[in-house]
Amino acid sequence: MRRALLFIMLIWPALATSTSAQSDDRTFRLAVPDELVESGLMAHVLPRFSLKTSRRAEITQEEADAVLGPEGVPVFARGDVAYALALVTEDADARTFLDWLQSAAGQSAVTGFVPSNGAAFTPIAAAAIVEPIAFEGDVAKGLAVAEAHCTRCHTVAPGDRSNIASTPSFMALRALPDWDQRFAAFFALNPHPAFLRVEGLSPPFDPSRPPSMIPIVISEAEMQDVQAYATSLAPAELGKEVEAR
Repeated sequence: MRRALLFIMLIWPALATSTSAQSDDRTFRLAVPDELVESGLMAHVLPRFSLKTSRRAEITQEEADAVLGPEGVPVFARGDVAYALALVTEDADARTFLDWLQSAAGQSAVTGFVPSNGAAFTPIAAAAIVEPIAFEGDVAKGLAVAEAHCTRCHTVAPGDRSNIASTPSFMALRALPDWDQRFAAFFALNPHPAFLRVEGLSPPFDPSRPPSMIPIVISEAEMQDVQAYATSLAPAELGKEVEAR
């Protein structure tokens, strides 16, 4: 009896640790169509989901907790193809992924991705997303980063005149209906990739095509600070839309 009790006491911590690891691994299995993987979207989106929620999706072609495909809750589209997320099991981490995909942060991650080939990804129902994307960052630091780098081309603050005349100011960009999506993906929109890199997000500069100006390399935190600063700006008065006669 004493030996049996001693055996139970010895293996109990290991069993408890194993059970805890299984219940708190914060990982779920996600089945994804090949075209989404090949587009690069998942490599762009999943690290941001993990950074935001401390949960991780493990892509699988076998039994899954959630499936991205034609069935389920609509989450985004590409051209005429709509994608939805179906929850196969009751895994809480898969549910968190669905909630995140439907949130402003998740939609920002999806629409901020610029594929190298093919159409961009869009919200499944743009009219349903009426709130601007909420950018997290330090406004004061964002102004400092913008003044250090963005004034090469843009006016970044009211009263600033150091810009290229043909380049819109931050305030003018802020007045556009899709300003949030533009700032969410600014580092991937031309001409920025030719001379600007965000560490951990942007690919390296092509050695065969060196930057035409002194390259800019910023951290992801600095990128978020610039986005938060842009959010704080009042939109410029652009006047009435030009009418063709």
